[in-house]
Amino acid sequence: MDQKEQYKLLLSEIIAKQAIILGPQIAILKARNVIGLKVADDGKVVDIAGEAQETLEKLIDEYVNLSGQIVKNALTSVFAKYPELKGSQ
Repeated sequence: MDQKEQYKLLLSEIIAKQAIILGPQIAILKARNVIGLKVADDGKVVDIAGEAQETLEKLIDEYVNLSGQIVKNALTSVFAKYPELKGSQ
């Protein structure tokens, strides 16, 4: 699996995790605020335009701005699955 596909999976998992916390509508709406990130109605990331690492950081910022430290704590277990990707530490 190439790195872009791994980022798509990682971003999709982050959105899914936030959907549990915030509700699916808000989680998807916030993800769609990220320029370059294309998200399906089910919350799956279908495309990343531009630098995947930057997109990851922007997505996290969207959720952190909404819910603060709770988001960072909730994402720790998701990031642990992708140790080889930058920004997932």
